[in-house]
Amino acid sequence: MRATYPLLESVDSPADLRQLERARLPQLAQEIRDFLVASVSRTGGHLSSNLGTVELAIALHYVFDTPDDRLVWDVGHQSYAHKILTGRRAEMARLRMKDGISGFPRRSESEYDAFGAGHSSTSISAALGMALAARQQGEARKAVAIIGDGAMSAGMAFEALNNAGVTDPDLLVILNDNEMSISPPVGALNHILTRIMSGRTMDAARRAGRNMLQLAPPLLALARRAEEHVKGMIVPGTLFEEFGFHYYGPIDGHDLGVLIPALENIRKLRGPRFLHVITTKGQGYKLAEADPVLYHGVGKFDAEKGVAAGGARDGGKTYTQAFGDWLCDTAKTDPRLVAITPAMREGSGLTRFAREFPDRHFDVGIAEQHAVTFAAGLAAEGLKPVVAIYSSFLQRAYDQLIHDVALQNLPVVFAIDRGGLVGADGATHHGSFDLSFLACVPNLTIMTPADTGECRRMLTAAYRLGTPAAVRYPRGAGPALAAREEDGAPALSIGKGALLRSGKTVALLAFGSLVAPALAAGITLDASVANMRFVKPLDTDLIAALARTHDLLVSLEENSVIGGAGSEIARFLSERDIAAPLLRLGLPDRFIEHGEQGQLLAEAGLDAAGIVRAVTARLLARAPASRQNEGMT
Repeated sequence: MRATYPLLESVDSPADLRQLERARLPQLAQEIRDFLVASVSRTGGHLSSNLGTVELAIALHYVFDTPDDRLVWDVGHQSYAHKILTGRRAEMARLRMKDGISGFPRRSESEYDAFGAGHSSTSISAALGMALAARQQGEARKAVAIIGDGAMSAGMAFEALNNAGVTDPDLLVILNDNEMSISPPVGALNHILTRIMSGRTMDAARRAGRNMLQLAPPLLALARRAEEHVKGMIVPGTLFEEFGFHYYGPIDGHDLGVLIPALENIRKLRGPRFLHVITTKGQGYKLAEADPVLYHGVGKFDAEKGVAAGGARDGGKTYTQAFGDWLCDTAKTDPRLVAITPAMREGSGLTRFAREFPDRHFDVGIAEQHAVTFAAGLAAEGLKPVVAIYSSFLQRAYDQLIHDVALQNLPVVFAIDRGGLVGADGATHHGSFDLSFLACVPNLTIMTPADTGECRRMLTAAYRLGTPAAVRYPRGAGPALAAREEDGAPALSIGKGALLRSGKTVALLAFGSLVAPALAAGITLDASVANMRFVKPLDTDLIAALARTHDLLVSLEENSVIGGAGSEIARFLSERDIAAPLLRLGLPDRFIEHGEQGQLLAEAGLDAAGIVRAVTARLLARAPASRQNEGMT
């Protein structure tokens, strides 16, 4: 990778970009691409998707009057070049680090980030709102949504298209079609796009698209006739046309000589417009082009040698790997097991299962709501579905979890990955709220494993329940608290925890990932430590016994302190009139930014040292009151 970037270093804003001659823009694109590989190799981040949008970012800022014109980048996995061009080139050195810039667009970070985005398929809705707000306010600014083909598989994207088609907004939707989301693409829409892109059809479309999109703007009628010719040739009754959009393309998203004139002409038109742009994920970096899934999200790596595939980054078996192994082992013994994921096959640990049981693996695309109700339909017919989903993605299917699964008491297992703080992806991806929003749902059993062995046992217990169940586990590798993880270990008793350490004065009631730091803090405090295991149903017998023998109970959870496991313990104590002081420790009532997991846990006071400090402070605060009461008596 080059060490200097002479042209790029002259561009600190889109205004600088617009001063460049068009002939120099390909050189700028190459320098940005080289800079991206070198930069992300040192920080980690989303690489292959961002390499694919370099020319698109250049062309958009070259043609549109940003920041007055609004660019809404869907997801954010495609926004790094946008960040570099909008004055954040130097800040890329601290990308996704604590106190550094985010890996996603953020309104608070730059005036060029029109809308924050961490999860997919929101861009069209947001840009539509901006377009209609401009019209209502009498402003001439433009609104552009840039959405990937994977994100187009979500229902929300089509809801926005449906609404846009009847409101006649001044809105441009750009479909960045790279034939990939995070996992390989799925669904009927992808097959439609693939047909558009195949063989002579694509060649003819490119030629016709080039001619059509370079027409002078006043020749709108002729342009529309050419457009109809192209659409009729390749997509009879084009889907997007049926939504009321004028469809243009497909065009080559890496050819600035086509891309810029196309955007210039489309910008001068009005109404809902849809531009289909073809890009290559990983463009310009051969290793990422060859394996775009591996290079979707990367840690630090050698830019010359590439990313080493496979294996847990911290040297131990991850919870995700433990889940994947359990899934395959269980599927061998029960033909009713089926697994569902919303476009997260690799991230959720389903790669091996998909290979060994292809007919029982369902990747439904970026469609979390559908994933959950689809699982409910499978369960209603006697199958045993397991939904592998990230905590923050499950938030998008909350209504379906309640109405379609829990209300009907169907045996769906939710394997909830990334519970708690996930690290560099930040507030949009932290699993901060799942215990809170799950605890209030009737019929649902909620388990939190303390290590990967216990995770396996809990998955087995959940699978055997015959009612809705959730096993919630963190990102990364777990501590080695259990000696064995085989199913031959004693079966878990539903709603029963375990006392791991007996101490004095203080009892630490820990859930899931905080059992390990609780044990470390328990030694310093000479406290009792309980692995509570179940958020619902709680082990009320264990809580009551510890309340009788200790002066202070402390609940510990890597979840919002509001409404989570600690709140359930407080509710139980109140209902039973047990007058036991309770200190609830969890994630604070604010959004936690990005950074290393360990840093963020320490900042939240949920590492061993933080637990000791909080408990000590509480004991010291109680002591004067106790002495005062003794004096009064």
